[in-house]
Amino acid sequence: MATPHLEYHLQLLHHLRTILAALGEAEQVPEESHALFLERFDELLVLLPQNPLESQYLGQDLICQVIQRYPQIAHLVPRDLLWFFAGDCLHFMPDEELDLYQQLEERRYEAQQKGEPFDWPLESQRMHLPAQAHTPH
Repeated sequence: MATPHLEYHLQLLHHLRTILAALGEAEQVPEESHALFLERFDELLVLLPQNPLESQYLGQDLICQVIQRYPQIAHLVPRDLLWFFAGDCLHFMPDEELDLYQQLEERRYEAQQKGEPFDWPLESQRMHLPAQAHTPH
């Protein structure tokens, strides 16, 4: 069973998948390579809940590719996904933002250690992370 933290990021991925599909429907990208990319993205959606650690590199690769292949929607990639997949994704985040996410991650860790629930979207709003960090529910 996926944790609330993982479920939240899966929701963000599904939202991003909707945006990517709309790009294809609007014929704003080469159809064949876009279809293959969406297949890989769908693989991530299936694999991530089953094995989050093993899916980490695929997630990093795909999120970085979204930004590089589709610059017209790069600003729509939820910042939380960049942090969640980390690695090369962090190159797309300024130092100040990385610092805020690090603080948020430390608060999440502390809550876990105490056995307390932690609402990532709510806490990120409290820390005044950029509005595009997460999507509305």
